[in-house]
Amino acid sequence: MLKLLRSPRVHCLTAATPTPRVRPVSNSVIQALGRLTGLSRGNPGNLGFRAFFCSDSSDGSTPEAVVEVEVRAEESESDSSDSKSSSAIVSTHPRPEDYLTVLALPLPHRPLFPGFYMPIYVKDPKLLAALQENRKRQAPYAGAFLVKDEPGADSSPGSEMEKSVYDLRGKDLFNRLHEVGTLAQISSIQGDQVVLIGHRRLRITEMVSEEPLTVKVDHLKEKPYNKDDDVIKATSFEVISTLRDVLKTSSLWRDHVQTYSQHIGDFNFPRLADFGAAISGANKLQCQKVLEELDVHKRLQLTLELVKKEVEISKIQESIAKAIEEKISGEQRRYLLNEQLKAIKKELGLETDDKTALSAKFRERLEPNREKCPPHVLQVIEEELTKLQLLEASSSEFNVTRNYLDWLTALPWGNYSDENFDVIRAQKILDEDHYGLTDVKERILEFIAVGKLRGISQGKIICLSGPPGVGKTSIGRSIARALNRKFFRFSVGGLSDVAEIKGHRRTYIGAMPGKMVQCLKNVGTANPLVLIDEIDKLGRGHAGDPASALLELLDPEQNANFLDHYLDVPIDLSKVLFVCTANVVENIPNPLLDRMEVIAIAGYITDEKMHIARDYLEKTSRDACGIKPEQVEVTDAALLALIENYCREAGVRNLQKHIEKIYRKIALKLVRQGASSEPAVAGEDVQPAEVVAEVVDDGQQVGNETSVVVESVGSSSDEQTAETPIQTDTILTDDQPKDIKEANVTQNVQESEATKTMEKVLVDSSNLTDFVGKPVFHAERIYDNTPVGVVMGLAWTAMGGSTLYIETTLVEQGEGKGALHLTGQLGDVMKESAQIAHTVSRAILLEKDPENPFFANSKLHLHVPAGATPKDGPSAGCTMITSLLSLAMRKPVRKDLAMTGEVTLTARILPIGGVKEKTIAARRSGVKMVIFPVANKRDFDELAENVKEGLDVHFVDDYSEIFKLAFDFDNDTRN
Repeated sequence: MLKLLRSPRVHCLTAATPTPRVRPVSNSVIQALGRLTGLSRGNPGNLGFRAFFCSDSSDGSTPEAVVEVEVRAEESESDSSDSKSSSAIVSTHPRPEDYLTVLALPLPHRPLFPGFYMPIYVKDPKLLAALQENRKRQAPYAGAFLVKDEPGADSSPGSEMEKSVYDLRGKDLFNRLHEVGTLAQISSIQGDQVVLIGHRRLRITEMVSEEPLTVKVDHLKEKPYNKDDDVIKATSFEVISTLRDVLKTSSLWRDHVQTYSQHIGDFNFPRLADFGAAISGANKLQCQKVLEELDVHKRLQLTLELVKKEVEISKIQESIAKAIEEKISGEQRRYLLNEQLKAIKKELGLETDDKTALSAKFRERLEPNREKCPPHVLQVIEEELTKLQLLEASSSEFNVTRNYLDWLTALPWGNYSDENFDVIRAQKILDEDHYGLTDVKERILEFIAVGKLRGISQGKIICLSGPPGVGKTSIGRSIARALNRKFFRFSVGGLSDVAEIKGHRRTYIGAMPGKMVQCLKNVGTANPLVLIDEIDKLGRGHAGDPASALLELLDPEQNANFLDHYLDVPIDLSKVLFVCTANVVENIPNPLLDRMEVIAIAGYITDEKMHIARDYLEKTSRDACGIKPEQVEVTDAALLALIENYCREAGVRNLQKHIEKIYRKIALKLVRQGASSEPAVAGEDVQPAEVVAEVVDDGQQVGNETSVVVESVGSSSDEQTAETPIQTDTILTDDQPKDIKEANVTQNVQESEATKTMEKVLVDSSNLTDFVGKPVFHAERIYDNTPVGVVMGLAWTAMGGSTLYIETTLVEQGEGKGALHLTGQLGDVMKESAQIAHTVSRAILLEKDPENPFFANSKLHLHVPAGATPKDGPSAGCTMITSLLSLAMRKPVRKDLAMTGEVTLTARILPIGGVKEKTIAARRSGVKMVIFPVANKRDFDELAENVKEGLDVHFVDDYSEIFKLAFDFDNDTRN
């Protein structure tokens, strides 16, 4: 009939057939289908016909053979009707149509069609035992029914739905089965695998039993049809033709085609429809629809739709395969040509192989520093080069060795930059980039001086500490320029991996050396200046503690043999100058801090900020905005107001932002003025100036006297311009051409245009708010004359220093009601200072006025404004005592007094920090007298003269001295 296909789901059935006469013909399956189609079309009415079937040779040596089978009409008529429809099935006793009650087998994926076999798995032990029992009783039949999908369930193979099918039992399974199925013969049972062979269609009528599921069935037959109907024939021919096209295009189907294992007794249309649906790749619902269809014509139409879809899928598959094949073939061709080109170049000596070229590159890179390279490093490099030659280029170890050699040979072994030992030149470079920072500059000059006397410089570890924006990071680059060293910066803020410092082991994928090895490779010298930024913000994670890893790097006694985990050879870092930056030194671990020389940068006072803004920031911002110096003028009053009211922090970063903001607004203003004036000139098609030249020739003189009158016609401003006569006497010889005269006239016109006045933008304190908005800070001085119970203290903040008032007032009085209430968001240390101050105040008042029971009978309230700002620290002790005593004695302190210092219970004054910042804050608030602990006299003496100017500073050791300064004074002086 036609060529039958075998797929992983559907297979053919072996049946007894008439004895064939075999003759070998070199035809394909497609030709067999073509002959079958031609035969049917040629003589449709003949009941005796020939069918051709293909079979593979048993030994595989011959291609294929065509089996010619003759079926006589007489033989067809002698058989019974049942034998005609099932002549391909092995005869059994009793007959299949006698089984009206069968076991129900669920099929999860596809229905079983008559004439095909299907292996299934039976997980139910009872059902498997019943099948084996039926097979022993010579009743090897059961009903195979497709299982319905649950609503919304995934029907793909291997999903949870397949597992749930095997778990169904009894009535649940019965409700999930399709009504129409197939009577299947049990061919074999191996373990839980059962091979079924389809015979005929069944329809479930009712359930007989649940364990195992047994159902009553009706045997279904096709509806009567006319074999000679032209529509049915045409549909069947189209099915056969489509199957032939599928076999031509689909390599998947051709690979699965093997021998015919079944000869269908007679060629009929129902079998053709079942065959096409069975071997198609349609989903199970479409196949079930074909199985349920009893009308032959409709069944053929459904099958035709399925095989047509297979043709389209085969075409798409073929186009995809063709595109991929073209791509792969192109890449293979290019690869082969490249390999051939390499082989040809190698034979001609034009190119060496990769390993030889790599070795030559590494040796060439190492050659300039071979004499300076340490012997142990040279030994490692030679061993790795020998190892590289023995490794295959495709191995992973080859890439590891290549990268290792790349890093080893790229480092500047013994290569140092020529240093600058000229102190004067270094001082000039440092002053060019930064104003102030005397301590830092002095330390760098000392470093240069020592190097000059020794003839060689050693590395040092310097730590610059201070608030943000004071120039800690930027001065590192200036130091490198002054020393003529290479500069490298990396930040360790938030660093939590030790491998960033010490490197990874080479065995890891993507391993890299640490930051120091990367630094040496980038700069190309072994004595750079390395700036380690934010060293006080080191993290700590699961990968180790980077602060501990820095101990070896920043120790002058150890970094001469610094060992990186990746290189695994000692590296000399003793010539490297390390400059670290930190905001808070207290956050640096003590072992690491002990290895560094700390230089504190307290910040800039107003005078220093004025110099920095005028000499550095203003020039940089003006150049960045493209503004010329003659176009703008920023007065000193504007800069002073900007510093005092907008930028009080210790650094100048915020000041730089505000100056840039001013110049950006000036640039916008200048561009708008130019844009408004340009249309007035460019809008009219006239010359900028009308030139009228009169040449007066008196005939007596050697030259000509030329009078040029320039009249301005267009102007960039709206003002009316008057005529500007310009007379020039030019002596011209007779041989001068006319274009020279015209050039002279044009030059005069250009000079007249250059004389136009340009409006200059003036930034003063009066219009400063137009550029930077309203002031951020206001005067810290709240009281012109300090009232009773109010004293000014000095505090250190992250923005430098500030003054703060401590206020004390009486809440209520009564026998034994002495208490102290604190407000102002004070910290624990400051609360303890207040309690100490309360105790000391009671003792001092008892000493000064024994009859005064103020503290014993008064409930007091001490407040430190502003309430929203957190405050803490011990340095407000003496200020609190003074405030309490002022309230108790009803006597105010002098108005120009500020103090700071920690107090003990015995009224001793202990030293404090932030002397420079507090001194600056006192000057800014107009304070004339400042009280410091005597232990801070050394810190105050180190301050610049311009900081100490105008201040009457007293250094005290006991609070009794403060009492005299605060309260023992003339009322006239206070007023």
